[in-house]
Amino acid sequence: MKKKLLAALLFGLTYSLTAQNSPAVYDSTLAKSVGADAYGMKNYIFVLLTTGDSIVSDKKVRDSLFGGHMQNMIRMEEMGKLVVAGPFHDNTNAWEGIFILNTTDMEEAKSLLQSDPAIANHLLNTSMVPWYGSAAMMKISQIHARIQKESF
Repeated sequence: MKKKLLAALLFGLTYSLTAQNSPAVYDSTLAKSVGADAYGMKNYIFVLLTTGDSIVSDKKVRDSLFGGHMQNMIRMEEMGKLVVAGPFHDNTNAWEGIFILNTTDMEEAKSLLQSDPAIANHLLNTSMVPWYGSAAMMKISQIHARIQKESF
């Protein structure tokens, strides 16, 4: 059931990002800059973050680990490796959030994830899968910076 729900979520995200209301004008320069193939798509690694196996009772330690989690996301975004990230709302699946990483190398993805203190300390578990999505996602960070009024 979880796999079917996740597949539907990913299909919907990909479809919504590639669907257009009017005919597009192909921009080869833009396509090349985002690593798009002939379909305007590219390969990524999708990461599902779930509730981890560790419990840290000390609020100060837990806050520090999750502060490091946020700093690691900023670092990965600055490196051009974190394309999309976000938490899930309360749910019964123990799903905490997602990352979409700009890499096709699973070892690189593992290394990026292990540099995250919340993941390294098992407050968050990860599942990774290669994912094929719109190359336009490479511009999300630039667009987001223009619409974000406040920082976390």
